[in-house]
Amino acid sequence: MRISTRSNRLPRLTKSALAIIAIVTAAGPASGTPCAFEPQGEGRVTAVTDARSFRLEDGRDVRLAGIEPAFSGKPAASHTQALTAIVAGRDVRLRGEDDAPDRYGRQAAFVWLLPDETLVQRELLAQGEAVVAPTVSDKDCAATLLAAEGMAREAKRGFWADPTAIKNTESPGDILSGIGRFMLVEGKVLSVRQAGATTYLNFGRN
Repeated sequence: MRISTRSNRLPRLTKSALAIIAIVTAAGPASGTPCAFEPQGEGRVTAVTDARSFRLEDGRDVRLAGIEPAFSGKPAASHTQALTAIVAGRDVRLRGEDDAPDRYGRQAAFVWLLPDETLVQRELLAQGEAVVAPTVSDKDCAATLLAAEGMAREAKRGFWADPTAIKNTESPGDILSGIGRFMLVEGKVLSVRQAGATTYLNFGRN
């Protein structure tokens, strides 16, 4: 289970952490547009396969980079519908850090609608239909995505309208029921443990 802890101060802390990462890693997007990484071509969307994936006319399967589906009490199909409403039948431009397919054969990319150059990830976040993934290492891209997520959270749109959207560590049953999904968990960290490349934030004994 992947856990992300967030509070009202998180955007400030996240930007600082990402700024440090940016100094010691390779440069970010080549252009001044946030999330505009290396070009990966263009295409027309012919089918939406899940809440953050779709297929292009040329047969490529694309997974939206930088976000995770915001699963709440709604059926998973409703989240897929949100992406369908944005990209179905549209021409899109792809950019990404790496065009190597994942284990399901999907190409991870940041996606812009054409011709208006609307960033699809930002639209989903602003609607409360996704949350920012913790894997975005470019500070400008992360700031853009977090700002859109913050607007949805403030307005209680989509996922954020659910009072149980952020899990409390005092209710471990709710957390355990979401094993295998990306979840937002809020609570007091009692200890930190490192095991190999994984860092564990422990909210309790178990």
